[in-house]
Amino acid sequence: MSIGSIVSAARETVAIRSENLSRYYRMGETVIRAVDGISLEVQAGEFVALLGSSGSGKSSMLNLIAGLDRPTSGSVIVQNRDLAKLSREELAKYRLHVVGMVFQSFNLIASMTLAENVELPLRFAEVERGRREELAREALDRVGLRARMNHRPSELSGGEQQRAALARALINRPKLLLADEPTGNLDSHTGTEIMDLVREFNQQLGMTVVMVTHERPLAERYAQRMIFLADGKLTDDRPNV
Repeated sequence: MSIGSIVSAARETVAIRSENLSRYYRMGETVIRAVDGISLEVQAGEFVALLGSSGSGKSSMLNLIAGLDRPTSGSVIVQNRDLAKLSREELAKYRLHVVGMVFQSFNLIASMTLAENVELPLRFAEVERGRREELAREALDRVGLRARMNHRPSELSGGEQQRAALARALINRPKLLLADEPTGNLDSHTGTEIMDLVREFNQQLGMTVVMVTHERPLAERYAQRMIFLADGKLTDDRPNV
């Protein structure tokens, strides 16, 4: 195998690469360095935890990977695409087809049934109705909620709502699952159930997972690798052994 082929193969295994990535915000005369020159790589199929206290830059980093924000400088490259160079329309397609996101607040629409909430990404993708319903059933079945598909979010427990949010994140079968404090609003038992599901998707579907958390024991239990941030900088990067 040639050196070029080796380099090409290596690049194909990298799901996310940031190069001197920075995101600054201005508040009056003050510049907030939310992300300050971070370079890292995440391999395809890896389960990574971003750890740090409040204000360390974890969520800002996740938003840059998700294409929800643009860097001030540097680059974030996902599946060999530099997100900073994508148009608004291309970013929307990227978020629709490549990324699934789960948040601490479940972000379900109260007036919709579970099935309608879960199939929402497919509506944006203009998937025909019969196919949407079929995929929503499959996604809810995967998280153990098929019997609840016609219920509204208010009729479910917090754990069930987070399961529904997971089903919605997975319905487009994304390559990358981004989870921002996914157990933050859950008790420890329910949080364990949710994280067991996330690990199952990572191991069985080969999905790359990046999880933001301030809970080190959670990261140690589930992540293969822990990346520590403080004041927008990468302070430590270690395998979880």
